[in-house]
Amino acid sequence: MPVPHDLYQDLSCSKEDIQQRRANDPHLNALFDKYDTIDGQVLKAEAAAAADDEVKKLKEKRLLIKDEISDKLTARS
Repeated sequence: MPVPHDLYQDLSCSKEDIQQRRANDPHLNALFDKYDTIDGQVLKAEAAAAADDEVKKLKEKRLLIKDEISDKLTARS
């Protein structure tokens, strides 16, 4: 059964902190929206028992976006 990724826990940030940063940074906000979209695609592909290659590619995309979010958050700290 597919399980959504807890991005806030992965980033070691509170939801409130992330919301505040998103409100002040349109690019960061867009990255989070992009992450949510790709995470939904991963869950949908896993639930549909899609081909392993397809799921792997989606997960790699999700990871790249997460890395970009992490880099952006770290740069502001």
